[in-house]
Amino acid sequence: MPRQQDDDPRDPSQVPDSSPSLPPLSEEDADILREVAGQSIRHGLEKGRPMEVIPSRFPPSLQEPVATFVTLNEEGRLRGCVGSLQAQRPLVEDVAHNAFAAAFRDSRFPPVSPSEFSDLEIHLSLLTPSEPLPVEDEEDLLRKLRPGEDGLILEDPPHRATFLPQVWESLPEPEAFVRELKRKAGLPPDHWSSLLRFFRYSVKAL
Repeated sequence: MPRQQDDDPRDPSQVPDSSPSLPPLSEEDADILREVAGQSIRHGLEKGRPMEVIPSRFPPSLQEPVATFVTLNEEGRLRGCVGSLQAQRPLVEDVAHNAFAAAFRDSRFPPVSPSEFSDLEIHLSLLTPSEPLPVEDEEDLLRKLRPGEDGLILEDPPHRATFLPQVWESLPEPEAFVRELKRKAGLPPDHWSSLLRFFRYSVKAL
């Protein structure tokens, strides 16, 4: 699966309530994940690879498979964002790998330099499992979308892209949200075909 990227998630002041499809996390768990993300970036600066973690050394809630996105900001601007759309690794391991990738493998940006490290803001998004969103046409899609709540995956092989729910903050209208998602996937903004498939999910932002 190709690397997925997204725009800048918001920075909540508190961890939202647990979703029934995500492991319940304490504030301490959230702090551990943010610390692991920062350590993996520092490890990348020193070693050129993500930090390896041993999930069994972390709380059980951080050992469960969860898909995550890691977003980096610098002085309020996006500096990198990479994530997973499917839960394939323990949560703490997924965060470590995606933090490294956001810092060094987001093709939109040069790799993070040592001088930038102290200025990075790290934001984590935990994704619920995606579910198919069957639609008859674009009008049907626009009616079914839940602004501010839905993360959306678009697939029209070989094209694929996603927007996290936080992107609704900059694209609050469903028409603009879908149009820009098509552009991100490398498709014309007015594109529609019988091969188009959509999936939605929600996130817990840390």
